[in-house]
Amino acid sequence: MRLREYVIYRILLAFVVIFFVITIVFFISHVIPSNPAALWAGAHPTPEEIERAKEELHLNDPLIVQFYYYLGGLLHGDLGISIRTHHPVAQDIASAFTATMELIIVAEIFAIVIGIALGVYSAVRKDSWIDNLARLFAISGVSLPAFWFGMVLQLLFFKRLGWLPLSGRVDTIVMLNHPLHVITGFYILDSLITGNWVVFKNALWHIILPALTLAMYPVGLITRQVRSMMIEVLQENYIRTARAYGMPNRMIYLKYALKNAISPALIVVGLSLAYTLVGAFLVEIIFNWPGLGRYATYAILSMDYPAIIGVVIIAASAYVFINLAVDLIQMYIDPRIKV
Repeated sequence: MRLREYVIYRILLAFVVIFFVITIVFFISHVIPSNPAALWAGAHPTPEEIERAKEELHLNDPLIVQFYYYLGGLLHGDLGISIRTHHPVAQDIASAFTATMELIIVAEIFAIVIGIALGVYSAVRKDSWIDNLARLFAISGVSLPAFWFGMVLQLLFFKRLGWLPLSGRVDTIVMLNHPLHVITGFYILDSLITGNWVVFKNALWHIILPALTLAMYPVGLITRQVRSMMIEVLQENYIRTARAYGMPNRMIYLKYALKNAISPALIVVGLSLAYTLVGAFLVEIIFNWPGLGRYATYAILSMDYPAIIGVVIIAASAYVFINLAVDLIQMYIDPRIKV
C-alpha cells in the first residue's frame, strides 16, 4: 500500500470512527432524563413557552428524525445551538478552545522536556538512587489523580510560598490596566507579538501551575517509555563500538541512543497529547481556567446535549488525527517501519 493510499484509508477510517462516536453520544444524551426545553425557555417558563421550545428544538419529533436534522446541520459545519448559552456551539467551542490549546501546548512542552530528560538520565544511571527517584516520580505522575496534585500545588506555591497565582488565566486588574489586543487567542503569544510585557508575565505565571498539573501524567508515561527503550538501545553493539572509538558520552547518548529510542516514545507523546485534552476537564475546573474543559463540565451539568456532542466531536477528532500524525512521524523517523 502506498503512503497516499494509506493516509486516505486512515482518514476515511477516522471519519467512520467519529460518526459512530457521534451516533452513540447523540442517542445516549437524548435518552437520559432531562428537560432541555425548560432550560431553553429560561427561568420560570410557562407551559406554552416550554411547548414552543420543544418545537424549536424538534424535541417532539422521533429520535431518528432529530438525529437526521443534527447530521444535516453537521454536514454544513453547524454544531447546533447551545441550550445553556443560546449561542452557536461552534462559536462557544472556538472561544474556549484557544485557552485549552494554550494550556495543553505548555503542558506538553513541560512533559516532553521533563519526561525525556528524566528518562535518559534514569537509563544512564540505571539502578542508582537517581534512577530510583526518577522511577518513583514517574509512577507517582501516572498514579496520582490530577485534581489532587493540582490542589497540592495550589497549597504549596500559592498559600505557603505565595510565588504563583491561584487560578484564572490572567488577573482582571492587569487586563483592565493593560488591555490585550487578541490576535490568535493565545494570551502568551499575543502579548509577546504586541509587546504587552505586563500581560505576558502575568499570563506566564498563571499557566505554570495548571500546566504542571496537566503534564504530570504524560511525564510519567514518557519517562518510563524513554528509560526502557534507552536501556535496551544502550546494550546494542553499535553503542559499544562508539564507546570503543572514544566518542563523548553526550554524543553517544543524545545523537545515537536517544535517536533510536525516541521512536516508540512518540506514540506515548501522541496519546498523552490526546489525553491532556480530556484531562484538562478537571484541571480547568480546579484552576478556573476558561477553556473547553470548563465549558464541557457546565454543559454536562446542565444536560446541554448540543454542547456535549460538540465537545465529543472535538475530542474524538483529536484522538484519531493525532494517532494518524504520530504514525506518519514515526514512519518518517524510523525507516524500518513500512506501510
